Amino acid sequence: MIKLLSTGLLLGLLGFPAFAAFDIAQLMEALASHPGGKASFVETRHLALLDAPLVSRGEMRYSPPDRLEKRTLEPTPETLILDHDRLTLERGKQKLLIDLASQPQAMAFVDSIRGTLAGKREALERNYALHLAGSADDWTLSLHPSDPQIAEFVLRIDVSGSGGQVTTIEYLQADGDRSSMRITPLDTP
Repeated sequence: MIKLLSTGLLLGLLGFPAFAAFDIAQLMEALASHPGGKASFVETRHLALLDAPLVSRGEMRYSPPDRLEKRTLEPTPETLILDHDRLTLERGKQKLLIDLASQPQAMAFVDSIRGTLAGKREALERNYALHLAGSADDWTLSLHPSDPQIAEFVLRIDVSGSGGQVTTIEYLQADGDRSSMRITPLDTP
């Protein structure tokens, strides 16, 4: 132990940088620098009302900082577009438009994803306590609702990835339902 400490002190005196822990600021910087792009996804939802999980597949496109498209291809085609404060949901011939500015709980949920993808720490901390584990190459950011109204619906959101790339998003709802989305980049901008 003493030898390890003296080696660290010696390296510091010789001008070698100290080993720094990976922190939220570094993660937010890596996420903010990601240029966006296209990815495939597989989402698995576990609902208490169903005996088996629901699995959907499709593609996503993120255009920083405010546009996210999620196109479900299987089992039922559906398109979800988040553009600034407007959410559009299309399934078949049905189309639903939601102004998120008038829905604070929905906006907080949307900001959990959009704020993470854009590396906007202040947007995340408005409604969540942030907990980071891992390294720059393999990290998990856990979002715990700090707003009691949000906590009525969401217990925790875990976002995992490598560098500035999100690879998994997991939701644990207050009612026990949960979902996990695996994300695989399709192109490199």
